Amino acid sequence: MNESTSRRHFLRQASLASLGFMTLSHYACQSPAGKPAAALPRIFGPLQPDPAGLFSLPEGFSYRVISRWGEEMADGLLLPNRADGMATFPGPDGKVILIRNHEVSSGDLSSGAFGEDQRLLEKVRPEQCYDYGQGQQPGLGGTTTLVYNEETGEVEKQFMSLAGTTRNCAGGPTPWNSWITCEETVEKAGFQKNEKDHGYNFEVPASTEPGLAEPVPLKAMGRFNHEAVCVDPRTSIVYQTEDRGDGLIYRFIPHVPEQLARGGRLQVLAIKGRPSTDTRNWPVEEGEAGPPPFPVGEWVEVEWLDIDQVESPEDDLRHRGFAAGAARFARGEGMWFGEEELFFACTNGGQIGKGQVFRYQPSSVEGTPAEVDQPGRLMLFAEPNDVNIVQSCDNLTVSPWGDLFLCEDDSNPRLVRLTPQGEFSHFGANIGHPDSELTGVCFSPSGKTLFVNIQHYGLTLAITGPWEGRVA
Repeated sequence: MNESTSRRHFLRQASLASLGFMTLSHYACQSPAGKPAAALPRIFGPLQPDPAGLFSLPEGFSYRVISRWGEEMADGLLLPNRADGMATFPGPDGKVILIRNHEVSSGDLSSGAFGEDQRLLEKVRPEQCYDYGQGQQPGLGGTTTLVYNEETGEVEKQFMSLAGTTRNCAGGPTPWNSWITCEETVEKAGFQKNEKDHGYNFEVPASTEPGLAEPVPLKAMGRFNHEAVCVDPRTSIVYQTEDRGDGLIYRFIPHVPEQLARGGRLQVLAIKGRPSTDTRNWPVEEGEAGPPPFPVGEWVEVEWLDIDQVESPEDDLRHRGFAAGAARFARGEGMWFGEEELFFACTNGGQIGKGQVFRYQPSSVEGTPAEVDQPGRLMLFAEPNDVNIVQSCDNLTVSPWGDLFLCEDDSNPRLVRLTPQGEFSHFGANIGHPDSELTGVCFSPSGKTLFVNIQHYGLTLAITGPWEGRVA
């Protein structure tokens, strides 16, 4: 598949995804209980019992476990555990290329690709591995690539595609046929067997052939507790979340579009006219003065502030950014781009600390001096404050028809659907391993298959069914 094909796919998916959100109104941000039934689209239906006791879905839908932790891969390595963020790309002959993160920590030898005794490390040359760990304990995260035949429902091959990184949490696809994977750690060289500092993003090309990506840290994108990214196909600007209770939202403007390794400018999001805004809406103790509530369902204009010393040896980007006027967010997690807008989740934002979803519309002159007069705008799109609706939303994706699908990071996690009309419903439930969060939700290029991980048990599921029945 060539670059133009990949870009057309990316733009088509983004365009379809965005259509559904064109008519959003402020009531979408509230619990759906009070909305008139006539205003709601038909949902997929109640969850049905799963005879296998693993994953409940609406009637007509089914899943297949397509990949399991510990399987031997095409390159002779073992499939790592803790599968996290994912994205799909169109491959040759209609095949699906699925790139998957692994949030494996340093020292978790049993969850890595090399075996608990590291006997398979000899299959990887030191220069192919970002952090070789003195040949004893390399970075055990990284990414794997899976080639999936959507017609047969079978995996044709899977292999390690980035090695030597640590706690690869989420990330995001690019319009130029690659995946940006993010390290959710700020470990330094010298920690355990680390040879290098961690806390960076890396780029992995989408490919059907086994091989490891060159492990080049994208240092200009900042060193912090990364979670997810998304890319505006119009500008190549990369937006980034930070998984901290006092994290920021970042954007990276590359010097050369589509060539992130050549450097660029890192900035932090601030609310225009409201420096150092706290968007978390956390409660305060009685008698204490807290920040004013961040409004739900209202647009606010933003500005982007330059930030320096982006490699941040003291892990203080968020502190310096907030002091300079950046807005503060409650554990920025999943992030996904639609046409001319993006969505991101904050896992423990809100009055009960169980999650928020934000929506950002870039300026038509985003990243240029003209945006001073034509700023982008931000909305707190959803904050239900009801665990029966959503709890601890994490990874997310935008479906080809405009629904958001949210993974929950909590006990008894569910796949939660948020429609363009603002209706929340439950599309799936992890009943087999209720102590494991769900991660990596994404659709195939055709829109026929939804992929998701049961993270702590290393399972990747492919879900199919009557997607066309999504609305009345």
